Amino acid sequence: MFIPLHDDTPLRVIRFQWMTGGIILLNILLFVFTHYIAGSDSELAILFFYGVVPVELVDRVVPSGVGPVPEPLTMLTYQFLHAGWLHLIANMVFLWVFADNIEDAFGRVPFLFFYLFCGIGAALVHALLAPNSDAPLIGASGAVGGVMAAYMLLYPRARVWILLFMRLPVRIPAAYVLGGWLVLQIIMLFVPSSEPFMVAWWAHIGGFATGFLLTLLFRSRLVLGTP
Repeated sequence: MFIPLHDDTPLRVIRFQWMTGGIILLNILLFVFTHYIAGSDSELAILFFYGVVPVELVDRVVPSGVGPVPEPLTMLTYQFLHAGWLHLIANMVFLWVFADNIEDAFGRVPFLFFYLFCGIGAALVHALLAPNSDAPLIGASGAVGGVMAAYMLLYPRARVWILLFMRLPVRIPAAYVLGGWLVLQIIMLFVPSSEPFMVAWWAHIGGFATGFLLTLLFRSRLVLGTP
């Protein structure tokens, strides 16, 4: 429905979002390796071995032997795998626009832990609500959702340029942008899908909720700029 382009919240502590940039670079490199270097057979194996498979995580069922990493560890690895270029680019654009100020507020290393914990929260919510699913959960959407929740909580009045309906540039408050994104995720839970793959809407919501709660918990310790 929309793509964020730019926000107007200045950085206060850091000069550049190096941790955010590193996360984006790692996602891109792993995407290229998975889809263009590893080969089609290895690509599918990587998605199943390093993605979160709810039935394996919840019930500890491993149908084809032991994977290369323990299943709980896939709650970290799945965050750096993507199904296609559109999936990757959408997540990385949202991350680039909103994560710089969250990295600035938390600090580089704490931000990394915050990001990863949001992804873990997203995976847990998805797995607990779809415990019998044998489809791998992949993507940074849950972790990015947590970053968006933090931004909405810390900078609700910041102005964000977005491309509405992929063609109309508008500048509106962050609370409306990110609140609207959350409402859309909830609505999509009830919309039948004809796509060949299922979007993990609960993971998006779970990541957002995790980020919101973590930001509330640590808000008094954060260094905030002014939008």
